[in-house]
Formats: sequence, structure tokens, C-alpha cells
Amino acid sequence: MAISNAEISNAVAEYLARYPGEAAPLAEPVQRLRQGGDFTSRHTFPMHVTVGALLVRSETEVLLIEHRAYGLLLQPGGHVEPTDTTLVEAAVRELSEETGLDAAAVFPADPAPAYVEYGRVPARPEKGEPDHYHLDIGFAFTTDRADVGQIQEAEVTGAAWYPLTDAERLVGHRIARAVSRPAHAG
Repeated sequence: MAISNAEISNAVAEYLARYPGEAAPLAEPVQRLRQGGDFTSRHTFPMHVTVGALLVRSETEVLLIEHRAYGLLLQPGGHVEPTDTTLVEAAVRELSEETGLDAAAVFPADPAPAYVEYGRVPARPEKGEPDHYHLDIGFAFTTDRADVGQIQEAEVTGAAWYPLTDAERLVGHRIARAVSRPAHAG
């Protein structure tokens, strides 16, 4: 069964229960979710859901990719697919696709989202996409042995492990906060 709007809304609500100070920046997507629509389709505009995976290895490193289209260091992630049944499953699938990691070596650090971000995506006329917004719901994962495999060269130019202490500088405070939690998650 595909990911439901109820699952998306519940994930955002669970995140906001932990981080109520982020309610204002997420007010617009929360309102859109209440209005309904198929937010799992990449063809839903002006907003659709994407997922991200923050993978921490041995409590000291975080895995980041070099995103081909944006030229940025980011956590692995992407669009939800019709075959995904949960947001966590979608995040693991994206992680595995983009980095070649064995999904069996990755374990959820927490069932609740580690971050939720709402951001504008510039138009990509070559893909027939207007300006739109991603509601990116990310989850933290842990591993002790995962090595980068064959990257998804159509979307990623590289994938590497970075010291956890550099996470905030590399990917921002919300994500740095999220990757600092797995060592303490139960």
C-alpha cells in the first residue's frame, strides 16, 4: 500500500511535537496537507514530499552525497515512489540507490523524523518542472559496517563519509542536530 497523507501528516506532527519552535516555518506545508492531494507524486505542484536519510557510522561519521543537479553536499534522499509503503522504507531505498549501500546494513535510529524541511526548488524546464516546493522528511539511521558501493551516477557525483563534528558546517544545524541524536536514541 502506498504512503498515505495520514502517514505524512503524522510524521510532521510527531516532528513538531519534538521541535515546536519549528511550527512557523512548517505552517504552509501543514496547511497544504490539511487541504488534501497526492503529495507522494513528484508531479504534484506546488508541493510534494521527498525523503532523506542521515546515516551515521560508528557514532563518528555521517554519509553525504554530492548532488549532481545542485552541486551541493547533501544527505542521500529523493522522491517517494508509488511502490514505497512507508516514509522510512522510502528513505532507505533512496540511500541504497544513491550510494550503493546494502540496505540490510542500515538500521533506523528512531522511528520519528530527524528533520522536516520545506524548501523551494527552482524550475527545471528540461524535466517539465515548474518552481515548486519539497516537504523533505528525513530519518536518522545507524550502521557499523556500511561501505559506499556503486553510486547512482545520474543523480550523484560522489558519496563519502565525513566526520560527524563537521555535520553542521556541511549540512546545517537541523541536520547536525538530527545526526547527533542516533548515539542517544533507544
